[in-house]
Amino acid sequence: MPDPCTCGQPVEIVTDILRVSERLNDLKDVDAILDRILTESRRLSGADAGTIFLLKDDALHFSYVHNDTLFRDEANKHVYMTMTVDVNEHSIVGYVAKTGELLAIDDAYDLDPALPFSFNRSFDERTGYRTRSILTIPVKSSQARIVGVMQLINSKDASGASGPFSDEARTYLPLLANNASVAIERGIMTRELILRMMQMAEMRDPSETGAHVQRVGAYSAEIYDRWARTRGIDRKEIKRYRDLLRVAAMLHDVGKVGVSDLILKKPGKLTDEEFATMKLHTVNGARLFLNATSELDAMSREIALNHHEKWNGKGYPGAIPDLGAEDVALGVPKRGEEIPLAARFVALADVFDALCSRRSYKAEWSDEKILDLLREEKGEHFDPEVVDAFLDIFDVITAIREKFREEGGVRHDEIIK
Repeated sequence: MPDPCTCGQPVEIVTDILRVSERLNDLKDVDAILDRILTESRRLSGADAGTIFLLKDDALHFSYVHNDTLFRDEANKHVYMTMTVDVNEHSIVGYVAKTGELLAIDDAYDLDPALPFSFNRSFDERTGYRTRSILTIPVKSSQARIVGVMQLINSKDASGASGPFSDEARTYLPLLANNASVAIERGIMTRELILRMMQMAEMRDPSETGAHVQRVGAYSAEIYDRWARTRGIDRKEIKRYRDLLRVAAMLHDVGKVGVSDLILKKPGKLTDEEFATMKLHTVNGARLFLNATSELDAMSREIALNHHEKWNGKGYPGAIPDLGAEDVALGVPKRGEEIPLAARFVALADVFDALCSRRSYKAEWSDEKILDLLREEKGEHFDPEVVDAFLDIFDVITAIREKFREEGGVRHDEIIK
C-alpha cells in the first residue's frame, strides 16, 4: 500500500489534495491518470484496494484497479478486465452513479436488507478476499456531471487491521475525485484524438485499426514496466516513462497516411518494389514530429522512425541524416543499442500483434508458434532483454489482447516473406 498520509489538519489535507490534482496535469494517458488517482486516494485513506469505473454510453465501465492483498505484482492482468455495470440502484457503484452521492459502508456483509442495493460477494468467494469497509465516491465534472465512480475497499490502520473509513476520508476524498475529473476527461480526450487520427489511417488502410494501436500501446507500456523493474529503475521514473510510451506507441504507424492506396489495400503480399515504398512510412511518421515541442513529441518521432529497426542491424529505415530533406533515401540500418529504447519495446509489441491477428494474406498464428518465433528472434530481430520482459508477463499480454480484441491489424510482410 502507498505510504499513509501523515496529514492531520484540514488546511494541510486540502493543500495535499490540491498538490496531487496539479500533478495529474503532468500525465498524458488516461490509465496513468487513473493509476495516480487510486494511488493518492488510497494513501490518503489507508485503503487496501480500489477500483475506478468511468461512465460511457449510460453505463459504468471498469477502468482501473488496485489491490495490495491480491495483486502484489504491479504488472497484473486484472487491470485489463472487461466489465460494465448498469447505472441503477441495484449495485453499490450503480447507486452512487445514479444518486451522485457518496456512500460509506462499514461492513459490506452487514447491510440492511431494506436498502435498494446489495453487496455482490462473488469476487470475495472466488478469490478468498474479505471485503469489509467500502467508500464509494462519485467523480463529478465542474458542471456536476457524473464522469465515473471511485470505490475504495478496506481502510487499514497502522497494524494492518481493516476498519471503517475515517471522517476525514469521507470529507476530503470527494474533493480529490472531483478535481481529478478534469485530468480524467483530458486523458480520455487525448486517447480519443489519437484514435481519430488512426481512423484517418484506417480509411486508407482498413487493417490499421483503433484496437490494434491500443493493444500495441498497452503491450509496449507493460513490457517496459517489467524491463524497468528488473533493472531497478525508480518507480516514479517508470510511471513517468510508461505514461509517455503508452501514448507515443499508439502513433507508431501514423506515417501510413502517406503511402499509396494501391499498396495499403493490396490483398496479397507486396512486391519488393512496393515493400521498399512501404518502408518509407517510418520516415513519413517521424516527419510529423519533426519540430518536437515536448518529450511526448520526441518519443513519438523516435518510435515512428525506428520501430522496424532490428537488433541485428537488418531492419529499416536506418540512419537518416536529414528527415526534412525533400528526397530521403534509406540509410545504414541501426543495430543493438543504437536503436532508441522506446522503439525496441514497440518493435516487439507490433510484431506480436501482427502475428496473432488474422489477415487477408495469412492466418492467425497460435501462441505456441508465436512464442517459438520470438525466442528464435531473441538477439536477432529483438533486444534480448525486451523478449525476456515480454515472456515474463505473457499473462498480462493475453489479457490486453482480450480487452482490445477485434479482427484486423497491420501489414508485416517482412515477417511472412
